[in-house]
Amino acid sequence: MAQMNITKEMTQKQRLAVIRRHSKKFAKKLARNQRVRKTETQSYMYDNTNINAWTDAPQYAEKYYGNAMRDTVAMDNDWN
Repeated sequence: MAQMNITKEMTQKQRLAVIRRHSKKFAKKLARNQRVRKTETQSYMYDNTNINAWTDAPQYAEKYYGNAMRDTVAMDNDWN
């Protein structure tokens, strides 16, 4: 953000005008960033489900981790 040029010689009315002008500029920037953020998050969401989420987690774990996964799950169940 650009530097606010408020000097000692300014009156209170002038200072408030500078602050008001910069606050409007900052509010526009925040609104723009919110719009961008909304479009970024909507791009990978389809029908309120995340298309990047695993839908076959148990099969994936079995295929790639097999015995290690089963041993870990068995130990986790001992805590219950």
